[in-house]
Amino acid sequence: MNNSQSKKAVVRRLAPRKTPSQPRSAHTVGAILEGAAHILELHGLEGYTTNAIAARAGVSIGSLYQYFPTKDAVTIALIERESAALVRAAADALQGENQGRALRALIEAGIYYQLRRPMLAKLLDVEQGRLAPLIPGSAHALALHAALTTFLVDYPGVGAARATRTASELMALISALTDAAGRVETQATPALADPIEGAVLGYLNALSRNAGA
Repeated sequence: MNNSQSKKAVVRRLAPRKTPSQPRSAHTVGAILEGAAHILELHGLEGYTTNAIAARAGVSIGSLYQYFPTKDAVTIALIERESAALVRAAADALQGENQGRALRALIEAGIYYQLRRPMLAKLLDVEQGRLAPLIPGSAHALALHAALTTFLVDYPGVGAARATRTASELMALISALTDAAGRVETQATPALADPIEGAVLGYLNALSRNAGA
C-alpha cells in the first residue's frame, strides 16, 4: 500500500460510521460530542478516552462505536461542531454594511468562540494540529474563506484580483492572534479585540498604500 492509499485508509477510519437521520440518533451523537467536550475540559487529553466519553454522555461504549470508530473520529466531529458555530457567527458579522464595524464584529466573534470555553478551544487546537495531515479540509473553513473573500472584493486596496489571497492571510492572522489571546486570557472582553483589530487594519492599510503607489 502506497502513502496515498494509506492516508485514504486512515481517513476512512476517522470518518463517522453513520450519519444520524432520526431525532433519537441525533440526540445520541450530540450527547457523545458534548460528553467529549466535558471530558477534555475536566480531565484534559490524559483522561480523554472513549470509555470516559461514553460514561459522561450516558451511553454505552457500543453506542458510541456505532457512530464513531475511534476516539480521533469523535475529536474530528467535535472540531467540526465548534467550527460550524464560529463560521455562522463570522458570516453574520461580515454582512454589516459598514466595513470597519464588520471587521470588528468578525474579530470579536473569533475571540468569543476561543474564550467561551477556553480549555476546550486550547485542546482542540492541539488535536487539530495533530490530526490535520490525516483529515480533509474543513467545509466550515472553506465557507468562512468564501465569505471573507466576497467581503474583501470591495475593500479599498484589495479588489477582486487579490481578495482570495488576502482572505487566506487574514484568516491566518486573526486565528493566530485569537489563539494567542486564548492561551493567556480566560474571559472575552472588548479590549481583547483592540490589538487584533489594529493588526488587521494595519495589514489592510498597507495593502491599500501599496495599491495606490
